Amino acid sequence: MDSIDEVHVSEPGLVVLDITARDEETAAAAMSRLDELWATSGVGPVRRVAGEPGVRARLYADIRRPGSPDPA
Repeated sequence: MDSIDEVHVSEPGLVVLDITARDEETAAAAMSRLDELWATSGVGPVRRVAGEPGVRARLYADIRRPGSPDPA
């Protein structure tokens, strides 16, 4: 994964979450749920790393702000 830019953690409440999951659907579900809790960068791209198990994704979040309401 790319290095974390200082702007993404420049103040309290900003976090960068690296997600590893078994498959794309699980990673997307985790990102979607986090988006309901906090203001996030949304469901982003998921990628596989050769020779490593599962898939990876990165999510940027501001835990000071509420997320998107559950559409259900």
